[in-house]
Amino acid sequence: MKRPADRRAVLMIVGAAAVAAVAGSVAAQSTDVRGAVTFESGAIIPEGHLEIYLEDRAVRDIAQRRMAETRIKSDGGAKTIAFSLPLHERSSASPTLRIVARLERADGWLIARGNTQFKAGEPINLTLNTVIY
Repeated sequence: MKRPADRRAVLMIVGAAAVAAVAGSVAAQSTDVRGAVTFESGAIIPEGHLEIYLEDRAVRDIAQRRMAETRIKSDGGAKTIAFSLPLHERSSASPTLRIVARLERADGWLIARGNTQFKAGEPINLTLNTVIY
């Protein structure tokens, strides 16, 4: 005859499940991708809004291409601007990931743009190139 589970055994099972759930969510949390943006020829980055995002060009749906993004205000006095993007573990496996930076004036005009291939574990250095209209 089988004994019913006692309170201690039930609490141990529930506790182990809770620890496993917490450990799983910590493993699935994002890590940060860090890098720096410079302007062509080492010039000062002009004043404007710098939008930096991670894009997967293999995704056909344009609305779902961007995986992470950040916006930084450039005051027009720095030669280098550091950035950080949250990156999920599962998105770092794609070989088609690119990091894109766009610098826009306050009125929305694009001033400069740059991009680079994303490679996990390597430093990210983006160079902004002036956009010619």
